Amino acid sequence: MTILDLAKSRKTSRIFKKEVLKQEDITYILETAIQAPSGSNAQPWRFIVVTDANQKLKIREAAEKGEKSFYESISDERKKWYNEKGLSPSKPNLTEAPILIVVLGNKTAPNYKSSIWVSIAYTILAIEEKGLATVTYTPSDPTIITTVMDAPSDYIVEAILPIGYSNDTKRKEDRKKLSELTYENSWGNRLSFF
Repeated sequence: MTILDLAKSRKTSRIFKKEVLKQEDITYILETAIQAPSGSNAQPWRFIVVTDANQKLKIREAAEKGEKSFYESISDERKKWYNEKGLSPSKPNLTEAPILIVVLGNKTAPNYKSSIWVSIAYTILAIEEKGLATVTYTPSDPTIITTVMDAPSDYIVEAILPIGYSNDTKRKEDRKKLSELTYENSWGNRLSFF
């Protein structure tokens, strides 16, 4: 498959089969992730692969604590949107997925956040290539989870990727057309090759 094929077939999955994952697939995914470009080649990412059920439970409890506070602070309109999408402070996929990859960023590195997210994009495509699925979960309060991970103070959890074989029947959400999202030379000028 081409990268475009992988990107088009990829969909978010929040429900996973209990099937055990191959160690070589996880290694491949992580090898792909570390190939991403980064500001000043600092490679500010660290990955913690979580397989232990007790550790997954601690992560889930910490995540849900942060989510509950977040949900209490948002507008009714936003809550309605989340509810329509089936989203809530409950994060069962953090204990149900066979593996979690916790992605941490070194806050002292130049452009660490954008570098981390390029690496996460590589990771997501590698997950798709291996026939696996994920959801990019960004914790509302990453400091709680960073503490659970015993990470040094200059690192922060950026995302958690629950990984497994999808058992989610929800279809991929529609994407806007390229012509709606791209311009030529300045805002509003439609690309001439459309």
